[in-house]
Amino acid sequence: MRTLCASTLIGEVFIIGFAALVAMKDPDLSTTTVWTVSGIAMFACLLLCGMVTRPGGVALGWALQIALIASGVIVPTMFFLGAIFAALWWASVHYGRKIDEAKARFAAQADTSTPDPA
Repeated sequence: MRTLCASTLIGEVFIIGFAALVAMKDPDLSTTTVWTVSGIAMFACLLLCGMVTRPGGVALGWALQIALIASGVIVPTMFFLGAIFAALWWASVHYGRKIDEAKARFAAQADTSTPDPA
């Protein structure tokens, strides 16, 4: 699960950075504000890459997805991109857990089928 979720989060880092470049063109927003908010969001994505398998990691990921969709208020394209990344996040969590379960099952089978060398 960790690899799939981390890949999604790394993709989001780039999307947030590009959205910040678009948001800078809004005359109502200061460059400092845009890059502060975007920088915090990008840093959160990177931190979450390492926290995904810890308790609450997936929930924090969902909160990040909601924030990404909500950023569509500033950059309307983010409604669409946020929804795409939320779907990718769901798929990463869902299929990542299935892969982890399959790996555990195969490891358990390998342990029981290996003859004892004693």
